[in-house]
Amino acid sequence: MRRKTASLWIFFGLLSAATWTSAAEVHGLWVWKSQSVLEAPRAAEALRDFCQSQGINEVYVSVSTRNTASDDSHAARLISVLHRSNIRAEALLSSENADEGGKHLDKLLDHVRQIIQFNQRQPDRFDGIHLDIEPQQRPENKGPGNLRFLPGLVDAYRAVRSLAASARMPVNADIQNKLLKGDASQRRMLMSSLPRLTLMLYEVSSPNDGDTPSQQEEKIRAASQKFLDLAYEGLNDPKLAKMIIALRTPDYGPLLPQMLKTLDDVHRANPHYAGWARHSYNDYLKQSQ
Repeated sequence: MRRKTASLWIFFGLLSAATWTSAAEVHGLWVWKSQSVLEAPRAAEALRDFCQSQGINEVYVSVSTRNTASDDSHAARLISVLHRSNIRAEALLSSENADEGGKHLDKLLDHVRQIIQFNQRQPDRFDGIHLDIEPQQRPENKGPGNLRFLPGLVDAYRAVRSLAASARMPVNADIQNKLLKGDASQRRMLMSSLPRLTLMLYEVSSPNDGDTPSQQEEKIRAASQKFLDLAYEGLNDPKLAKMIIALRTPDYGPLLPQMLKTLDDVHRANPHYAGWARHSYNDYLKQSQ
């Protein structure tokens, strides 16, 4: 009887994981400074409640390289709370220079190993790795058409993907629209590096630009279509990354949920579109104080 019960739990666990993996649309959320966010009483439940109210089904939880046992405990509890509501949790790892290789990439890979080791210690585990690598922030990489950092960025993506695959963890990464303005060979390099990429589609609108909600919807509809078309133009490989489109709170304020719904309504039939992501839970907490 115990064996049957255990088998059933394993079956339902696998079924649940398969459901998350095959979900038609991702609805993601960033949580930065998670150590301080999760210290508040019932912080995990508050985050879960927010996700449920906003239709969010995966959360990107920032993880420091200097995590303490207390941080691990908060993270483990959060993952458990989220999983019970069928919400995925990805470990959010940041770097400005992993694309340069050497010690910088080694540092990022060590961080990935920490997440794998965390998963080995916990019954509720991170479901994937979410990368925030930003070489475009360095002065030498600024300027239109300046993509000389792209090969190193892709190498970093592939190194993380290879390491995470040993623990059966998928990898997602934030990208800027600048990366989609390269030629076909550059875009093929990028779009074949990971199974999912998240386009940070910022500053299309502003609460102060005087547009009506309908005008803002039209602007995000046109911009998102433009970059989806640009990303896959001339590329026919069926194994290319799916695209998640991210919007941020400062651009839309309380209209953000409406704009995210617009993305689903417009692109749901597009085979390259994987859903939307919302930046960020920290903005919501700031507004609600």
